[in-house]
Amino acid sequence: MENPFGRLITALVTPFTASGEVDYPQVRKLARAVLSSGSDAVSVTGTTGESASLTFQEKVQLFKEVRSVTERGQFVPAPGSEFTRESVELAKEAYRASADGLLLVVPYYNKPTQEGLYLHFKAIVEATPLPCLLYNVPGRTVVNLSSETTIRLSQFPNIVGIKESSGNFDQVSRIVSGCRSGFVVYAGNDNETLPMMAVGGYGIFSALSNLIGVQIKTMMNAFLDGRQGEAAKIHHRIVSLNTALYSTTHPIPLKYALNKVGFRVGPPRLPLTEIDAQSAKIVDQELGKHAIDLPV
Repeated sequence: MENPFGRLITALVTPFTASGEVDYPQVRKLARAVLSSGSDAVSVTGTTGESASLTFQEKVQLFKEVRSVTERGQFVPAPGSEFTRESVELAKEAYRASADGLLLVVPYYNKPTQEGLYLHFKAIVEATPLPCLLYNVPGRTVVNLSSETTIRLSQFPNIVGIKESSGNFDQVSRIVSGCRSGFVVYAGNDNETLPMMAVGGYGIFSALSNLIGVQIKTMMNAFLDGRQGEAAKIHHRIVSLNTALYSTTHPIPLKYALNKVGFRVGPPRLPLTEIDAQSAKIVDQELGKHAIDLPV
């Protein structure tokens, strides 16, 4: 099974109302807007979407709402959790909602062994026919999905790639060279899109493309067309915006930025708080230097 998702997948924020409820009309609007500004696919209920603060039923409803407006792009929700049985059930719900594929995060908090990780992902992918991407983000989950385990998992025909957020390019290189043919590696950090493609990566599973998807797609196309100098110039420009959007815990600055440019996504949910004054100043200063691709 080959990767069907395109090179630029956007991890959507989850809009909330002022009272803290999921704002489903706004998430539909955001999905449409992102797909009209460079993205090939969208995802919900991942790290950027504050997945750990969403209930099971909210996730299921988000699958349905976003699928209803993604006729022009691919829909790759993130049903993974810290609990294998729940991850399997959410994967089945995403399949019922007609998702195009799944993003499966390393289970967090439990600190499983590599064998536990293998069996966790095996249970999910055997419960669904959908193409799946693994998601390695040790900064959030504590446990790193090793290159050896990734290579082993790549033998499942419906595991088509990985979103790699470890920042470990030795590990990425081992995955690129060791996994089966057709298995692709997405950058999971926006500052690593171009470096990841330089070592054989396929694309980016992006948070920054909530704001500047066209520019990210232009950078990737320039690299693929052999215009490395142009790609590097765009990379250097957008890295500074990415740095500002990590001035405090993600996705707090990103939600602030979306609200600031006129696309209302509301506040984060506790335990995440609204942005502090110093981080807001950093984001404000950086936003003033950039064109925003998202239609607002």
